[in-house]
Amino acid sequence: MPTPAPISIQLYSLRAEAATDFRSVLERLGRKGFCGVELAGFNNLEPAEFATIAGDNGLRVSSAHVNLAKAPEFEATLDTHLGVGTTTMVVPFMPPESFATIEAIDKTAYLLNKCNRLARDRGIDLGYHNHFWEFSTVIDGRSAMSLLFDRLDETMFVELDIYWAKVGGADPVEVIHDFGDRVRLLHIKDGPADAYESDMVAVGSGVIDTRGAINAANNASWHIVELDRCATDMFEAVEASYDFLVGSNLSEGRK
Repeated sequence: MPTPAPISIQLYSLRAEAATDFRSVLERLGRKGFCGVELAGFNNLEPAEFATIAGDNGLRVSSAHVNLAKAPEFEATLDTHLGVGTTTMVVPFMPPESFATIEAIDKTAYLLNKCNRLARDRGIDLGYHNHFWEFSTVIDGRSAMSLLFDRLDETMFVELDIYWAKVGGADPVEVIHDFGDRVRLLHIKDGPADAYESDMVAVGSGVIDTRGAINAANNASWHIVELDRCATDMFEAVEASYDFLVGSNLSEGRK
């Protein structure tokens, strides 16, 4: 079994709470024992103010989601996130039509490679985060995700969302083996994995083989909890996910 990676939280999970009182969200995550946070915006805080609050609560910035944009805007976004202490950033989303054909995948790879060069110039590692359609779209017997990474610069890494891979019809453990050391971050969520619309649940209480995925992902430097939506209280589900991962010695917390 690999040494547990530190546990982070994709702050998109707590977007409703953060929109109301981001400081309190960060304080509660710090009290719980999370090691890091993955940014998805600053929720009306100035970046420097966010960095101070996070640091005061023992939270590092594990990574940040940065949307694809034209060069000047993308460069400014990269520089802002460098300023709060992260050199690991992830493009979180490309729409399903970006993977519908080989020609579309070629265009998607071209755009991502352009952004990767801008990131590399700043010493930033850039990755891509999947949803389900990169795996449910199959062309000539291969997933669109696999075809995409054939075309991406070797320096670009995978932030593998194990739940969405399952929803897309893939076995997350097999995906991790296929991508090898390009899997640098794991997005860990749980639920029924039967449809896009289904509510998610605290990690450890759904159908996902979280233990198998974590054991396979020897190169993952962070385990990042993300729950897009829950039928229950989101903060309680996030904290229950922490309890399962850290209590099972799958991830490392601060307590």
